Amino acid sequence: MLTRRHFIATSTAISAFGISSASAAEPVDNLIPHEVKLRTRLPAGEIHLDPNQFGLYWTLPDNRAIRYAVGIGRPGLYEPGTFYVGAKKEWPSWTPTADMIKRSPSHYAKYKNGMPGGPNNPLGARALYLFVEGKGDTFLRIHGTNKPNTIATRVSNGCARLTNEYIVDLYNRVPIGTKVTLYPTSS
Repeated sequence: MLTRRHFIATSTAISAFGISSASAAEPVDNLIPHEVKLRTRLPAGEIHLDPNQFGLYWTLPDNRAIRYAVGIGRPGLYEPGTFYVGAKKEWPSWTPTADMIKRSPSHYAKYKNGMPGGPNNPLGARALYLFVEGKGDTFLRIHGTNKPNTIATRVSNGCARLTNEYIVDLYNRVPIGTKVTLYPTSS
């Protein structure tokens, strides 16, 4: 569980998404989740992802949110849109998609039959599965990673990633059916 220190906000504003940091006596690293005040009214209990700021926001009552730093999809693989959390899994198994294998067979073909969950699995400690009404699973995930150096970068095959520590926190907050909005990139 996150400590009080994790919620102390940074002193810099996040203007592109319309969010400003809460006042704080001491700044924290931008990669540590922290509470922010929203400039735009959003309902509590939703996920909003701003790819331009590498920020995922879990909305709270009173026009506030917890901001988590994320890594996102590489150019051409990030998919904006409105989704909902259709499934949640702890230490999920992973199978690369056919498109992933086609793009990089030397890297992904060996996993075509899947990889069991665990610390070396690309989905990390937890995963939120993004679905679309009428179509079901999109194969997009909000998941963990044991590679913190990939946070705040465009490195994935379309999914959003948090460190394992922080995906566990988010996973514990988010119920099935939660609305998820992935905003477009500016580039």
